[in-house]
Amino acid sequence: MELEEIYRKDISLLIALQILVEERSVTQAAKRLHLSQSATSRILSRLRIMLNDPLFSRVGQQLVPTQFALDCYQQLQHPLSELIEVLTPQAFVPENCRQTFTIAATDFAIQALLPFALPDIYRQAPHISIEIVPVQHQSLLSQLSVQGVDVAICRAIGSTEHLYSQGLGQVGVSCLVAPSHPLAEKTLQLADYLHYPHITTAISDGVKAMLDSAIDHHPPRKELLRTPYLDGALSLLALQPAIITLPEGMAQLAAEQHQLIIKPLPFAIAPLNYSLFWHSRGQLDKGKQWLRQSLISAIAHLLDNKTEVKA
Repeated sequence: MELEEIYRKDISLLIALQILVEERSVTQAAKRLHLSQSATSRILSRLRIMLNDPLFSRVGQQLVPTQFALDCYQQLQHPLSELIEVLTPQAFVPENCRQTFTIAATDFAIQALLPFALPDIYRQAPHISIEIVPVQHQSLLSQLSVQGVDVAICRAIGSTEHLYSQGLGQVGVSCLVAPSHPLAEKTLQLADYLHYPHITTAISDGVKAMLDSAIDHHPPRKELLRTPYLDGALSLLALQPAIITLPEGMAQLAAEQHQLIIKPLPFAIAPLNYSLFWHSRGQLDKGKQWLRQSLISAIAHLLDNKTEVKA
């Protein structure tokens, strides 16, 4: 029998057959099915037609199943028990999870947030696999809906109106200079920021437009180098009196690792609002729910700011 033919059958009748075989009574079966005795009798009639067998004969007050009914009962034990398992809500246990998750993230999130969030996630769920890919701001909806990405950690630059999101916190901006820089022991002023050359990395490129907008009435900054590689940019600081402007968390890490000096940005810009984004396709998946909550908790703690979910 083809699957389409099975679809046209009332498979729920087979549940009633199981109960009728176990109870050997229409009255008792009706109680378990929460139906009237007459409705259960009609179900038995429909079963006889569907299976082309009398199924039961009456001996006194008891229904005696035919051999075919008993054979059906035995054959249905395994598939119905699996069906019950499928239809029974299961609690999510992280240590038993073996899902593969894909996270899209900015360079800042990859280097300054995820390294601190992922260890605890792996401690809870040691059998999961995670793939991290670059976020595509202008096609974020496509990434999350049809490209298989489960969550994205980024700022809302493109359209996000059809996505779920939760704010993670705000990220400020800081400047880095080498200990040999003429400004190393001085307070960084706006005139200094405009005078000395700058190095722009992929990590800072996302905020370059915000910086330029804040000082657009001044002469443009001299950009000494634009590179996707932070380590290469940082090594150049020892050779050139340049300034790198980075998100605060990334600036702090770079300063500690490369013995650099952090300087506050000498003018005000709006902080970067980071959020977690996801699509409705993964809204009810228990594994993805757990991943989202784990990331939200860890990253919001890192950024020391929590907000409410919105859709």
